[in-house]
Amino acid sequence: MPTKTNLIHHTFLFLKQTSIALSKMACSRKLSCILGLIVLVPLVCEARVLAPSGLVQVRGTQFILNGSPFLFNGFNSYWMMNVATEPSDRIKVSNVFLKASAAGLSVCRTWAFSDGGDRALQMSPGVYDEHVFQALDFVISEARRYGVRLILSLSNNYHDFGGRPQYVQWARNAGVAINNDDDFYTNAVVKGYYKNNVQRVLTRVNTITGVAYGDDPTIMGWELMNEPRCQVDYTGNTINDWAQEMASYVKSIDNKHLLAIGMEGFYGDSLPDRKQYNPGYQVGTDYIKNNLIREIDFATIHAYPDVWLSGQDENAQTAFVERWMESHLADAKAIIRKPLVFTEFGKSKKDPDYSISTRDAYMNAVYSDIYSLKRSGGAIGGGLVWQILAEGMESYADGYEIVLSEEPSTNAIISQQSTKMTSLERTLG
Repeated sequence: MPTKTNLIHHTFLFLKQTSIALSKMACSRKLSCILGLIVLVPLVCEARVLAPSGLVQVRGTQFILNGSPFLFNGFNSYWMMNVATEPSDRIKVSNVFLKASAAGLSVCRTWAFSDGGDRALQMSPGVYDEHVFQALDFVISEARRYGVRLILSLSNNYHDFGGRPQYVQWARNAGVAINNDDDFYTNAVVKGYYKNNVQRVLTRVNTITGVAYGDDPTIMGWELMNEPRCQVDYTGNTINDWAQEMASYVKSIDNKHLLAIGMEGFYGDSLPDRKQYNPGYQVGTDYIKNNLIREIDFATIHAYPDVWLSGQDENAQTAFVERWMESHLADAKAIIRKPLVFTEFGKSKKDPDYSISTRDAYMNAVYSDIYSLKRSGGAIGGGLVWQILAEGMESYADGYEIVLSEEPSTNAIISQQSTKMTSLERTLG
């Protein structure tokens, strides 16, 4: 990247040469021509500095960008497309990217789905709202503008924003015999709905940037689903079959971007001894077997000990998260042999013993573990805190929200982790 002094020097020479050329051509509107050129210079500079270049790739247990290791500190803001459907609210998306980028956050995870209901992207199977699609275009273009890469989820396990229950209901409405929501993973009609949606999203051309989603380096990767679960089969086999089919389908459309399943990390039957690390129950996934699918590029884990281990004290919950990370990292390196991302963690303000200092201490402990585990050769690429909001978004508050401009101590901890991960990345390069 050129220095500021060199940029000014070259700009001056450029304008001087242009002025001479215009004089020779006897341009009658010389001033307006030069002013037009002056306006172009900062636009070129901004694109050169901020737009992500190169697709994030995987080499063994490392994320790689332009041939060098890629580490990151990141965040979740699932609501971005939904909010961006209202033009007057788009400033909230921009503000979050601005503040997050200033804190060194370089990866954002957000929803690329909204099935049925209010502000739906997919209003019914195969029917889309172009206005909502343009809201997603805006989110991607703003991420590009602020140098933030995106992990985009393609569906939801829960009924929020439609998700798995909506797909199943659409099939029922079409007269398909459906037993329960878990038929999402096995019913041919429902799977067809999902595949059609994947094809539509992955082949989209951004109306703002003109770049096809499948070619855009702003997108770090896709997730098949946010937190898939299956109550009728706790072994993980049903979800494994579905993930294998859908991962193959995604890669047949877009083999440039990375792909994850979107799981929380619960262990299943493939390695029974690992179930000791679960929070006392299973959800129908198998962290080991599912992530061994060839088309899956990286593994993910979430952790909510305040929910999973409610009633246990702060020390016990923090100790659980440390064991959770360590066991999954060990398996990512030795068995799965792919990188791991801690894609959701946070501390709820709704906890009886909550305080900002308690949350900051918890986040600091998680960040310290991520950093030290990576420094000692671990397979982790980074962590994504849940969740960051802009000012004035109380309706999206779920207890885990962080407004960077209003919580300076938390902002400082996040910024410190970003700096540490960037410094560690340089030593690995």
